[in-house]
Amino acid sequence: MVKRVAIIGAGSCGLPAIKCCLDEGLEPTCFEQNDDIGGLWKFHDETIEGRASIYKSLTINTSKEMMTFSDFPIPEDYPNYMHNTQVMDYFRAYAKHFGLLSYICFKTTVLNVTKQPDFSVTGQWNVVTESSGKKESSVFDAVLVCTGHHVEPHLPLSFFPGKLSIGSVITYMAVLKFFQGGQKVVMIGLGNSGADITVDLSHTTKKIFLSTRSGSWVLNRVSDNGYPLDVTYFTRFRNVIRHVTPLCLLNRWGENKLNSRFNHTNYGLKPSHRFLSKYPIVGDDLPNGIISGRIIVKPNVKEFTETSVIFEDGTKEDNIDAVIFATGYSFSFPFLEESVIQIKNNHISLYKYVFPPFLEKPTLAIIGLLQPLGAIMPIAELQARGATRVFKGLIKLPPEDVMMADIIQKIKENEKRYVPSQHINLQVQYVEYMDEISSFSGVKPNLLFLFLRDPKLAWEVFFGPCTPIQFRLMGPGKWDGAREAILCQRKRIIKATKTREPPNTREEDPLSLGFMFLKTLWFLAFFMAIFVYL
Repeated sequence: MVKRVAIIGAGSCGLPAIKCCLDEGLEPTCFEQNDDIGGLWKFHDETIEGRASIYKSLTINTSKEMMTFSDFPIPEDYPNYMHNTQVMDYFRAYAKHFGLLSYICFKTTVLNVTKQPDFSVTGQWNVVTESSGKKESSVFDAVLVCTGHHVEPHLPLSFFPGKLSIGSVITYMAVLKFFQGGQKVVMIGLGNSGADITVDLSHTTKKIFLSTRSGSWVLNRVSDNGYPLDVTYFTRFRNVIRHVTPLCLLNRWGENKLNSRFNHTNYGLKPSHRFLSKYPIVGDDLPNGIISGRIIVKPNVKEFTETSVIFEDGTKEDNIDAVIFATGYSFSFPFLEESVIQIKNNHISLYKYVFPPFLEKPTLAIIGLLQPLGAIMPIAELQARGATRVFKGLIKLPPEDVMMADIIQKIKENEKRYVPSQHINLQVQYVEYMDEISSFSGVKPNLLFLFLRDPKLAWEVFFGPCTPIQFRLMGPGKWDGAREAILCQRKRIIKATKTREPPNTREEDPLSLGFMFLKTLWFLAFFMAIFVYL
């Protein structure tokens, strides 16, 4: 019987994993190589080799209602998009509230995780750790790997010919600790981090050139009526619409909407792919930097010389002080044998993005190894809720061939949906995957049941944002406060922005003819969608 569980990592995935073990009556021991919780979200003043770190100015690009842990809502006075220090404050409050810190072994590195000789019978693992130079071996009944996929910086230096003797070649982890201002800099990579850091450095550098191979569609955190972007678009209603609308129309709608803010062609950012063929980036201030001349967008780098950079359009920039690579991460599990986990071309085969399909006993799970268009925290929590129930034997995994068929099907779907990229096989749609993994765990909300029993709640669950709290309404781990938290979520969103009461404020008349007409249409769509989700 599974009892003792080893958890590797005490970051945004490891913390809910500890709690899920406790909820299921298991005995977790979490190993964290740093001296604090938070993982990637813990900012370090110094650069630590082999450890990922955020940059000091980072503000999260998923809103608080969509990234909250499901039974511990982020306080209403927190901003909708939090600075990294506030994310850490929330993690600390979560850990303190549920008493998680006593289960964490800090400054402890996991060296090896190997099967016990009788693994085919017991499913047990031998975990070798090191702390303060002392090695220790322990046997655990199950293992949760919560190290994520932001592990090793990806530096594609081999793709750029020429001799690079420029003063500094650095990854973005260390960038804001390095620059004092006045330099000429080339940023390679147009992801979320690359765009953010380019904007930050543009205020102090002499010139900064943003080099992008393929361009990108650029989103704004603030969406319709001032609500957060993910709150507006990550709803079950919009997910149904997305499935019944031709892809070409969705692409055209998305591109037209983004171009209405600023024309991506005129700003040098228009990508070669369509809107839904690759994840867009969130870059609120990027167009402001471009229009004010602080940021100069360039094509891919063709060649480096000792102090210059030549771009593919033939232009050359001399006297470059530094080249920064914001080209993403690679992931690895050096403590696991290849017989347990095999990684080929940044691809790993996991059933439901969690379970290795070839194990004789399902006592190891990988948490958070995926790239959602949305927040990772609630997804990791749902994965851990399912994994702990698998460990206890309450959920049975299907046969190996069925799991492999599901994995292959998802790979084919992603290859058809997205253009090739480094993490194409890790990409998931937020609402779809949340529903899939919650259904696997037995905690997906039943819309028909809610509609018959609590129409007001059902309305918010379907038309409102698909917040993590929805997955505490029923099933194992049900939380009594979930209903109230869901019905009050819009008030919490507004609370953080409406810090002044404007004069002559009038509430919109809910009985207006237009409102009633829209509500009637929504009701019909809601009734039809219930049967889609059955």
